[in-house]
Amino acid sequence: MTATQADLLIDRPSVADGAALWRIAKESGKLDLNSSYSYLLWCRDFAATSAVARAEDGRPVGFVTGYVRPEAPQTLLVWQVAVDAAYRGRGLAAALLDGLTARITAERPVTTVETTITPGNTASERLFTSFAARHGADVTREALFGSALFPDGPHDPEVLYRIGPLTSA
Repeated sequence: MTATQADLLIDRPSVADGAALWRIAKESGKLDLNSSYSYLLWCRDFAATSAVARAEDGRPVGFVTGYVRPEAPQTLLVWQVAVDAAYRGRGLAAALLDGLTARITAERPVTTVETTITPGNTASERLFTSFAARHGADVTREALFGSALFPDGPHDPEVLYRIGPLTSA
């Protein structure tokens, strides 16, 4: 495919997108894959704090899922970011993250973005540190969930990246 970032529409996901988001997450090879049911629920219940990139034919080719933390309503937690292999290397993940943040900060006073990244996931580290630089924000890191907390077998620790305060969205 030769579509450029400009050929893509970024908008809110719908329930009909859940299966495609599950497929993109599965094929990423990097994300913890959740059940297909969870992606359907996510597209229903958290569409306002998530974004999907669509090809010209309307098919999802990338997504970012997130939510505003109930205990910290000024914080957007980004849960997953994934781009279809045919669309990688074009800045789509950054465009999704920037677009989602701009939409949410226009609706509510979000000043901080959080995400978790496993050690060695350099693509995610680059995505979020470059996001912080574009938005004039600092990045702090701390262990959030150690390996021993995961009951389903070996899992790398999850490091919390806290980005803020955002100076531009």
